Amino acid sequence: MNKRIFQVSLTAALAGFLFGFDTVVISGANQPIKELWETNWFLGDSIFTFHGIFIMSMALWGTVLGSLFGGIPCDKLGRKKTLLWIGILYFISAMGSALAPEAYSFSFFRFIGGVGVGASSVAAPIYISEISSADNRGRLTAMYQFNIVFGILIAFISNYLIGLLFGGETAWRWMLGIEALPALIYIFLVVKIPNSPRWLSLRGKEDAVVLEALTMLGINTDEAKNRLKQIKTALVEKAASSKEKLFSGAYNKPLVLAFLLAFFNQLSGINFVLYYAPEILEKAGLATGESLFSSIAIGVVNLIFTFVGIALIDRLGRKQLMYIGSIGYILSLAMVGWCFYASANSMLLLVFVLVFIASHAVGQGAVIWVFISEIFPNKVRAYGQSWGTGTHWVFAALITLLTPTFLDGEIGIFRDNPWPIFIFFSFMMVLQLLFVIFMMPETKGVSLEELAKKLSSRKKK
Repeated sequence: MNKRIFQVSLTAALAGFLFGFDTVVISGANQPIKELWETNWFLGDSIFTFHGIFIMSMALWGTVLGSLFGGIPCDKLGRKKTLLWIGILYFISAMGSALAPEAYSFSFFRFIGGVGVGASSVAAPIYISEISSADNRGRLTAMYQFNIVFGILIAFISNYLIGLLFGGETAWRWMLGIEALPALIYIFLVVKIPNSPRWLSLRGKEDAVVLEALTMLGINTDEAKNRLKQIKTALVEKAASSKEKLFSGAYNKPLVLAFLLAFFNQLSGINFVLYYAPEILEKAGLATGESLFSSIAIGVVNLIFTFVGIALIDRLGRKQLMYIGSIGYILSLAMVGWCFYASANSMLLLVFVLVFIASHAVGQGAVIWVFISEIFPNKVRAYGQSWGTGTHWVFAALITLLTPTFLDGEIGIFRDNPWPIFIFFSFMMVLQLLFVIFMMPETKGVSLEELAKKLSSRKKK
């Protein structure tokens, strides 16, 4: 593998580290903020709680915005500049959330961080997929997912250690504020990466500029000229459709595939478990300290099996990993539901939660960002990525918003026993398995240009 491309891909993928950290760090601040600002009450006669909307899910609504509109700066400013601004948003969010004097300003800064998360889930996978080749694209793009789960693990560890070092009302502020440090490091690193050669060509830049970007990726002159020829050929073939939009009808197949993959990703319950891990484990019978420490186990298993997914994604392929993950989801979620229903041993329940996390890491976790970044043609890739990630984050926000309504110990519908929630998620994974069997294509080892031809609905003249 080209060493320089690996280094550049890793730098871009560090946006995923901040994504993972920012997404999960709120789990440690959940209960303290609920008590400090007394946010646990229903809004009028609705099923929504103030805590669910303004504390737990506000970042996710920012993520929805960032993912739906992230394709615009990706196309207009470029992938690199978008990644730079993402780092700035993370930094502002971390500092603002840590220093927030009350719930509304806290929500505002969490929203800003969410915009960064959403935009990064568009920009980083696109950038990495565009600088890599067909034989290593899966592994390199999956590094983004690796960094997400690494960020999740570090957030769990950080929350645990800060909880030990600081007490009272200050611990949660340190938990959120510490993210400013990696955000600052990321900003300095991303300045040094080159622009995407495919984006430069798409914007009509001179061949010399595109070749320079390719050589900055460590590609020799002859190979760089060959890559440039392939990129230009693909753009010429798409020139006839330059006026077509994402929803013109030509891209129905990738649109449906991206929607369903993102939909099932969230209907697995993964964000439900990650966001509310301490609360779920407390309901299983673990003490507060034990539940925070067990959250670290979730992060470790997630990281280990993400390594497995990355190692296998270009060998077994995307579809085979989804088979493995789907079956693991179905069994583990059903068993977690049974453990709650039968009041089984809390450690047995934790084991099945960890099996669930492993299934996600090998399957959906490793596949989603790779697959969505592959299936759309060059001309609409940024907007197609926004469509897929936007779908992902809309459902993530809805699930996180509704969780207090069902899970909260005082006002939740299933406050006594949450077993129906896990049975519901298990059933949804049966539907995902059917999607994988009958609809999902294999994209392993196929160039982006070839995939565009295969998945286009356009009639050839």
